[in-house]
Amino acid sequence: MDVIALVGPSGTGKSHRALVVAHDNRADAIIDDGILIKDGKILAGHSAKKEQSKIMAVRRAIFVLPGHAEEVRAAIDEAKPHRILILGTSENMVHKIAKALKLPSIAKIINIADVASKQEMEKAQYYRLKQGKHIIPVPTIELKPHFSGYLVDPLQTFFKRSSTKRRRLGEKSIVRPVFSYFGKLSIDDSAIKAIIRHVVMKQEAFTKISGLQVEHLMRDGEDMGLRISCDVVLTYGNHIPTLIKQAQKEICEAVESMTGMVVHEVNIRVKALYVQS
Repeated sequence: MDVIALVGPSGTGKSHRALVVAHDNRADAIIDDGILIKDGKILAGHSAKKEQSKIMAVRRAIFVLPGHAEEVRAAIDEAKPHRILILGTSENMVHKIAKALKLPSIAKIINIADVASKQEMEKAQYYRLKQGKHIIPVPTIELKPHFSGYLVDPLQTFFKRSSTKRRRLGEKSIVRPVFSYFGKLSIDDSAIKAIIRHVVMKQEAFTKISGLQVEHLMRDGEDMGLRISCDVVLTYGNHIPTLIKQAQKEICEAVESMTGMVVHEVNIRVKALYVQS
């Protein structure tokens, strides 16, 4: 196993370029902001983007918080990557990360200016500083269990194999961390309930919704997602299992799309049937 690095100032697009740089240099694993990524999956670690302050985010990114380096090192031993790409804001930072994770000396350091134009870096800094957007080089579906409530939007990234063909390299996701320009974002349960009511009541077969509950599933003080439950009244004459299954699907999709939170369960109880006269 050997190690290479991509360095550049914060917000210049390192995470955006990570997949291309990894591919071009045949790196099959990435260390970015405290997490180990391999084959589009987060294998271990805790993202610096979830910390409550920039100071803690830096400490998380350089693996000095208790147990963090040991967890990622164990995952590296198990995954056995051929080459690891480390992302950092400076050469000193990537060397610190390699040392903390007990990795071999860095064989090659790539500067962001060598793989991105000045205009591209300026654009990346605009989105970071003005809109608080950060990129993590993993698919949105993989990121959701780790970032419930933080997701903004998925991105598709491509690279050219030739002048006529394109092959998908991977998917990246945008998040707004707690310490971003906009500050901490919280979504009141009443807003989530309003989304659910709208989804249910737009269907003609549903005549009433009541007993709506939104439960947050917590683990170690962290919100891991939602469990939703409600009672409904249906119009008589419809196939109940089909209606409920469709409503569960639409509620899940709407809440996850509009809030970024993970919906683990949607429980719907049919309380009564309404017979039209």
